[in-house]
Amino acid sequence: MIEIYPMLLKPCYKDYLWGGSRLCNEFGKEDAPTPTAESWELVNRNDDKSTITNGSLAGKTLEDLRQLDADRFWGTQCPKDRFPLLVKLIDAESDLSIQVHPSEDTAQMDAGEQGKAEMWYVVDCLPHAYIYYGFSRKIDENEFIQRVNDGTIFDVLNKVPVERGDVFYILPGVIHAICSGIVIAEIQQNSDTTFRIYDYLRQNMRGEMRPLHLQRAKSVIDYTPIIPTNCKVNSGALFDGFSMAEMFSCRYFRAYRFDITKDVHIRSDPRSFQHILFVEGHGVLRYKDWEIPFRKGNSFFIPAVLGEYFVEGSCRMLLSHV
Repeated sequence: MIEIYPMLLKPCYKDYLWGGSRLCNEFGKEDAPTPTAESWELVNRNDDKSTITNGSLAGKTLEDLRQLDADRFWGTQCPKDRFPLLVKLIDAESDLSIQVHPSEDTAQMDAGEQGKAEMWYVVDCLPHAYIYYGFSRKIDENEFIQRVNDGTIFDVLNKVPVERGDVFYILPGVIHAICSGIVIAEIQQNSDTTFRIYDYLRQNMRGEMRPLHLQRAKSVIDYTPIIPTNCKVNSGALFDGFSMAEMFSCRYFRAYRFDITKDVHIRSDPRSFQHILFVEGHGVLRYKDWEIPFRKGNSFFIPAVLGEYFVEGSCRMLLSHV
């Protein structure tokens, strides 16, 4: 009989040139390379798969779980042909490229991919850190190309200061960039389709300029100016021992923040798995006879049919599902 329990995940690491050492030093990723730009906490793609590290299914991947019993592990309403979510921790020691994500239709035409709607949660940041988020005024395609070529694209972007706990919704078509000094938890559709617009004339490890995708980008960008909203998560609901706030909800996923001072009782839903990422603190996850210690940076896959479980400790966690 296949055992059902909360599954501690081993992530996949990405050593992009703008990464740093914070995930290794502060988030328990001691096995991460240097630098580490991203830790893919929940992933099931061709070349990258989260691996279970505890219990009788240790060594199995999310894809293995689908093959064992898709409904019980992934959920009855979860797509079975493609895992729907990708959850990351991102350490931006240097500025990321200016970029845009395509819509569902454009992504399918371009690479047979899904679109890329995503949410950013600011886990931590240095003083005066900021992101770029949308255009500050109306421009057209010609001005866009000219400003990219002469390096003045920043003059027409919103430069938005950030603080810990801020949440941003990065919808397809919105030009954006994470800038230096920020650690972000990113919850997104399971897509890696990104159109790079400007990259500070940086070279890769082979001394080559990283490619840009201007022709594809200009056709998917929303040139309408936006008023950036520093989407502070509201206080949500306060209970004895914890508080909960919904951070984001769309047709692709829902995400919540829990601040736990004592304990919280949670129940899984047979329609979808849950993913838990601890971004602060430490404690114990309890399920029947299971007692699993956790710390900041740990990530768990909760099978859809798990049922009732408890999180105890002093911590902040992000919970997402489809």
